[in-house]
Amino acid sequence: MDQNALWSLRLGFSNKENSKISQKGIPSFLEDSFKVSFDTSIPDFLKNSPKTATELKQLRQLYKNATPEEKKEARQKENQTSEAMKQWWIERIIDAEYPLQEKMTLLLHNHFVSTFQKVKVNYWMFQHNQILRKNAFGNFKTLTKEILKSNAMVRYLDNTDNKRGKINENLSRELLELFTLGIGNYTEDDVKNGAKGLAGLNLGEEGAQYRKAFEDNSTITYLGKTGVFKSDALVDIIFEQKNIPYLMTRKILEWFIYDNPKEELVQYYGDYFRKVDFEFKPLLVKIFTEEALKNTAGSKIKNPLEYSLQLLTELQLENAKKTVITNFLKQQSMDLFNQPNVKGWEGGKSWLTTQIYLQRSIVADAFCQGRININRKMDGKNRPLQNKIVSLNWQKGTNKTIIKELTDRLLFGVSPEIQKDLETVLKYDFDANAPNADQAVLRLFNTIIKEPEFQLI
Repeated sequence: MDQNALWSLRLGFSNKENSKISQKGIPSFLEDSFKVSFDTSIPDFLKNSPKTATELKQLRQLYKNATPEEKKEARQKENQTSEAMKQWWIERIIDAEYPLQEKMTLLLHNHFVSTFQKVKVNYWMFQHNQILRKNAFGNFKTLTKEILKSNAMVRYLDNTDNKRGKINENLSRELLELFTLGIGNYTEDDVKNGAKGLAGLNLGEEGAQYRKAFEDNSTITYLGKTGVFKSDALVDIIFEQKNIPYLMTRKILEWFIYDNPKEELVQYYGDYFRKVDFEFKPLLVKIFTEEALKNTAGSKIKNPLEYSLQLLTELQLENAKKTVITNFLKQQSMDLFNQPNVKGWEGGKSWLTTQIYLQRSIVADAFCQGRININRKMDGKNRPLQNKIVSLNWQKGTNKTIIKELTDRLLFGVSPEIQKDLETVLKYDFDANAPNADQAVLRLFNTIIKEPEFQLI
């Protein structure tokens, strides 16, 4: 098993980081990853999308008297913009010299969930995504405060309906249950009182802001403290609680290394997270450098993005249209900017249902044949498909040395039974110089990537 390939996939999305990790070592690789700049530019596809509450109101007024066809066209344009944003993110991920920032952003995207389907304003979804990216290596408490005051989040969790005398508890509840402390570490009174503190936090021009007419300035008791508290103060109180480090620490361990991390590990790294004042950077360094010393291979099921990008990289098909990847992710229930609910993608075994596993096998065949315009239904029927030239790197040798090279690189645990099966695909008399050698090795590769063991990191 190639440990550098393992950590290349864990700290990125494919084997592209293997050589860097091999040359630098994980500590230096992480330092270079942390130096990645934060791009503040607004993509061109958002040029004509409403960006402020005022612009959104003007647009709604404009379409108030529009025909059904005009309204349908407007919805289609926003849906196209939403699709363009998914492809923009995929492109960032693929092109990133050090992809850890994007992988951490994706984790936070699935932690502080907000969806286009509910928010319906692309620019606000972009802002939400940028807040996550900007704080991906920053401070968890700072990030929580910023996300809480984003237009996307107050709309997604219905805080636009949270007003004095007519309290909506959605944002207050998820702030405690899913974003910070977890179930069992707060009371229903904390949820209700927190909602009072968040009452009136509504849509604003550049971000959510309080509206005096709807604020609730009554004195509340929140997690043992009494006073008049607004959003920042509520977050400060939450981060004083003894159990605050563990929910996020568990999420990080699950996202990068273990589907089911041991509780002593969660406690150990969580205590350190508190010690470094909830800074992500030192926590990530400690987790990755210490866990890299252990034999942890096979402890996590690949998510659809890791699976697809690993294949495209191995087959040198990175220039495939980004719609191929976004469509595959949607079919695999990992639709970017559109998680199924506020809990986000479940991960773990949910990535290997019968349907998802079948889809992965279909994609494996298609990619190995250079067919990258896979139909949306993924039903395996013959459709007009665009073929690309597939190129798989492998070192000439005997069938056994080639099998070992590929299985090591693909992080594939080989039992005697599997070894025997693979040797029936690439036989003992295999000639590496034969005209059909590449095709034979590609068949071996295709066999490996459809095995259950390949689904693991």
